Amino acid sequence: MLQQRKAQLKAKAEDAAIRGFTAADGRLPVTELARQLLRKAYPDHWSFLLGEIALYSFVVLLLTGTYLTLFFDPSMMESTYTGPYAPLHGERMTQAYTTTLNISFAVRGGLLIRQIHHWAALVFPAAIAVHMLRILFTGAFRKPREANWIVGVSLFVLALLEGFAGYSLPDDLLSGTGLRTAGTIVGSIPFVGTNLEMFVFGGEFPGKIIIPRLYIVHVLLVPGLLVALITAHLILIVYLKHTHWAAQGRTNRNAVGLPMFPQFTAKTTGFFLMIFGILTLMGALAQINPVWNYGPYRADQVSGDAQPDWYVGFLEGAMRLMPPWETVIAGHTIMWNVFIPAVALPGVVFTVLFLYPFFEKWVTGDRNEHHLCDRPRNRPARTGLGVAAIVFYAVLLTAGGNDVIALSFRVSVNTMTWILRIALVVAPLVAFAVAKRLCLALQMRDRGRLTKGEETGQVTQSPYGGLQEGRRGITKATRHRLLVREVPMPLELPAEGPLSRRLRLKTTLSSWYYGDRVDLPATQEQKSAIAERTAPPEPLGEGQE
Repeated sequence: MLQQRKAQLKAKAEDAAIRGFTAADGRLPVTELARQLLRKAYPDHWSFLLGEIALYSFVVLLLTGTYLTLFFDPSMMESTYTGPYAPLHGERMTQAYTTTLNISFAVRGGLLIRQIHHWAALVFPAAIAVHMLRILFTGAFRKPREANWIVGVSLFVLALLEGFAGYSLPDDLLSGTGLRTAGTIVGSIPFVGTNLEMFVFGGEFPGKIIIPRLYIVHVLLVPGLLVALITAHLILIVYLKHTHWAAQGRTNRNAVGLPMFPQFTAKTTGFFLMIFGILTLMGALAQINPVWNYGPYRADQVSGDAQPDWYVGFLEGAMRLMPPWETVIAGHTIMWNVFIPAVALPGVVFTVLFLYPFFEKWVTGDRNEHHLCDRPRNRPARTGLGVAAIVFYAVLLTAGGNDVIALSFRVSVNTMTWILRIALVVAPLVAFAVAKRLCLALQMRDRGRLTKGEETGQVTQSPYGGLQEGRRGITKATRHRLLVREVPMPLELPAEGPLSRRLRLKTTLSSWYYGDRVDLPATQEQKSAIAERTAPPEPLGEGQE
């Protein structure tokens, strides 16, 4: 009877599932979408998991943030504190800070959720940044994925804004110091800065409405935009397919990977649980942002050793390195020492990021589709630029803590500032040159592996005393990985016709970009096979899918 009962329940469940699917399919494109998703090949290389770290960190942020909104009050109305944290009894503070303390000490699991949320807020933009570096170094931003690159950069900008808004909500002394800096940055915009700052803060700093406004930005506006852009990003990934590394069976015209069910589904579910578990362990064991130690914000006070989170630390460093330049025009003081590092610099940086795919397309003159990943060593100039950008950011981030470094190493802040000013100019140039040289050296190593084989680590001695290192031939898969690459030739000036400045600039940049290279030994047959594997997909004809 138990078996009959079990069979009946199973039959009812199957019948309900079929009827539900039929009803949904009659009203929505369920079958078409399911067919597309189940047929999609998902990448199996570890580097593609970086995007999933960002996605699942965002899911954790949504879950923990929803819980926190149930108890947080963004009001800036002040009252005398009488809550569970005794050292602050009798202090005047806003409701925002009061409810943050209550979440930490009075709400069951509140402190754990707060810390998970904060750690996830640090991991989310970090994962996006590393994911974008992977895309940059492998050339995955090229046609037809330029739009997805723009979406990714937009996600990174919104993640920075979301992080800053959430960082400012507790209204403690540390976050208030960050808001003071933000107010100064807004006020530094020439001619309209003062009025704009008064509008944002609802009067003179700190005003009475900035926390409620940031709360709306943090829980409604930016999350909505993030969800929309992440959805668009995932749709484009499904539609355009993923890139993959050169290997046997993988060409510029196919997409090879794991099927969605059951392999990818099982793997990605386990990966999500791992990320959630690691963030939970970090929230439980590693204290972060103990706001009760800082006390409520007071406009006439500032925290010692105050350091912003990593994703805005470069702005702090840029302002500390900028000389104290100011100009008075028609009675208006233009604070170049704030406007250039905190407004102009990030504007230029993100504009370059948005436009880089189109710049590289213009330099190469390449209009083909690309679905094979570049090995970073095969694009020395691009890799060098990426490394130089990382070093440039690292110097600015270091400068954001120049006072702490100076105190720790017992040097003057002025000396530390000048060291970092020089490093900001010199270090990226040195990093570019070293990275480019390393890429060319690695290409030479690949050439040696193709001509001489792999080193075995064994050294033999001839009867005459000569020493010779042992080598063995490389595998067919390794030879394929080394030889199959897309490295465009530098553009050349036409022999006839007018030569415009634009054309001269384009050929000069192309020569600088792709002039340094190491040609790999390949037979004519191998060259034909490489050309076939790297050939762009053929355009769809009529009636083709």
